[in-house]
Amino acid sequence: MEKPRVFVMRIILEEGMRMIRDFYEVEFWQEELPPSREVLFERVKGMDGLLPLLTDKIDLEVMLAAGKNLKVISNHAVGYDNIDITSATRLGIPVGNTPGILTDATADFTFSLLLSAARRITEADRYVRSGRWQTWSPALLLGADLSGATLGIIGFGRIGQAVARRAEGFNMKIIFHDPNQIEPVPGINAEPELMDTLLKQSDFITIHVPLSAETHHLIDTEAFSKMKSNAILINTARGSVVNPIALYAALKEKRLQAAALDVTEPEPLPMDNPLLELDNLIICPHIASAGSHTRARMSIMAAENLIAGLKGERLPNCVNPEVYI
Repeated sequence: MEKPRVFVMRIILEEGMRMIRDFYEVEFWQEELPPSREVLFERVKGMDGLLPLLTDKIDLEVMLAAGKNLKVISNHAVGYDNIDITSATRLGIPVGNTPGILTDATADFTFSLLLSAARRITEADRYVRSGRWQTWSPALLLGADLSGATLGIIGFGRIGQAVARRAEGFNMKIIFHDPNQIEPVPGINAEPELMDTLLKQSDFITIHVPLSAETHHLIDTEAFSKMKSNAILINTARGSVVNPIALYAALKEKRLQAAALDVTEPEPLPMDNPLLELDNLIICPHIASAGSHTRARMSIMAAENLIAGLKGERLPNCVNPEVYI
């Protein structure tokens, strides 16, 4: 009897790969960059399971190219805006993701970016390396204080709440906006606010919403106009939640003190992108979940979803459970 065939669209950590290799005929995409559209259509043909990354767009065309054998799509990510969930559901294909495990790693990294932007750490490093450090000065690289400052959290799910818990340790006032969470969360000293109020009152604003039609360019020119001129923006969610043209203008014109991004629009940023010219902007290459334990666990969760789907079992973490109705 032939083994089911699966296509893993990048080399993931060995903990997950070992689980998949033991039971299935596995094809890997071994290049650093994702496969092109044409290559993807060719490689998915006849596959029983797909394991994409967030950089791999899996739409109806890809699913149809895979053919009638396709039983499961297991995304190696928490977010799944790279997958056409509606089409997958219509075709009866369960889609898995890796929630929960990224919460602490992403919250830690969010706070790393917040501290780095507030205290101008990357600027200070460049200052020293460029040979400009000549003496100590009371006004050198003045940054923002956290204690007593107001932190506004947009999106108050697992990650947003984890960030709030960290902020409590810095004696920050915490407010949040989330249409799905309109009451305070027991055990967390954070108050819900209207979006406009959050934008106007916050010294720091951090984004933790999924990318959707409603959140695309949620932070735009109008949103920036409501922020304090000394506010600092952090984004570890999805790049397209922030309008990059509006962000550039706000930072360039000093209508926003600083920003720190782990995600951008597009990804990766081309080297001629004007955002790269700004000194008051930190940009990282989408590494908020890049803790060794976290990424290993992600690979295991993705493998578990894939294996369950190929066995005809319910996925441990399924984003379209209606396929089982």
